[in-house]
Amino acid sequence: MTDHGQSTRGEPRVAVVTCAELPDLEADDRLLLAPLTGRGVAVTVAAWDDPTVDWAAYDLVVLRSPWDYALRRDEFVAWAATVPRLVNPADVVRWNTDKRYLDELSAVGVPTVPTGWVPPGQPWTPPATHGEYVIKPAVSVGSQDTGRYDLADPEHRELAAAHLRRLSDAGRLAMVQPYLTAVDTAGETGLLYLAGPDGLAFSHAIRKGPILVGPDLGPDGLYKAEEISPRTPTANQFAVAERVLAAVPGGARRLLYARVDLIPGPDGMPVLVELELTEPSLFIGYADGAPDRLAAAVVAHLGRPS
Repeated sequence: MTDHGQSTRGEPRVAVVTCAELPDLEADDRLLLAPLTGRGVAVTVAAWDDPTVDWAAYDLVVLRSPWDYALRRDEFVAWAATVPRLVNPADVVRWNTDKRYLDELSAVGVPTVPTGWVPPGQPWTPPATHGEYVIKPAVSVGSQDTGRYDLADPEHRELAAAHLRRLSDAGRLAMVQPYLTAVDTAGETGLLYLAGPDGLAFSHAIRKGPILVGPDLGPDGLYKAEEISPRTPTANQFAVAERVLAAVPGGARRLLYARVDLIPGPDGMPVLVELELTEPSLFIGYADGAPDRLAAAVVAHLGRPS
């Protein structure tokens, strides 16, 4: 646990949540600290599972990089439910940390990547049509335990089956999605929204280059490295992002931040890959003023009723 500035009487206290592997946050999140302290906020950085932290002592608890929760989701969700002033809220955390939310969004008309589910212990029947597919667990962060497989290749089919067995043996629900080849050229677009006076407002966007080069062969750290650059979204991307946010259970006005990740589908129109509401990288270092906008969003949430 690290304090950034001493708290004085009447000064709001904010805890920024990370994990033990990133005790000082990752570089992009550290850009938030100076704008917050400059606004008179006393900031503490603490791991979500640190038993010495009194979370109720803070005026706001901001989730940022608790990226080790994927194998302990039940524990993480239970912890979130005990934190009085958590953003994003605990019910959003429960909903968003299981990617079955994609089915819910698809059911209300949001264009999403077609997804099949393979529960633990259930045999997997490969798709009848060949092509490239992505296999990953329904609870994951940073592209952990995620692989790309060309099912026309017999070796890849065997590796895909082995990947699913590993997830099954670990009691993890798996998801199988067609690989959207447009990511190899257009990349993935992440639209970042931050809280404003009237609810979430668009802040900036980034392009992520392709990161899945082949099968998953086992653990390789908290997250896969990404190639990031600024991007200006298209009208179609904005339209899909607004539809996504409009479908968030309980409404998007409660949120401190959101990241909507889109890739062009086979027809070139954007489809949702992930809606990140729990612990997304916000890439505030890639847009002028974004650290200040995030700090202002935090301060605005301090004034809201709990």
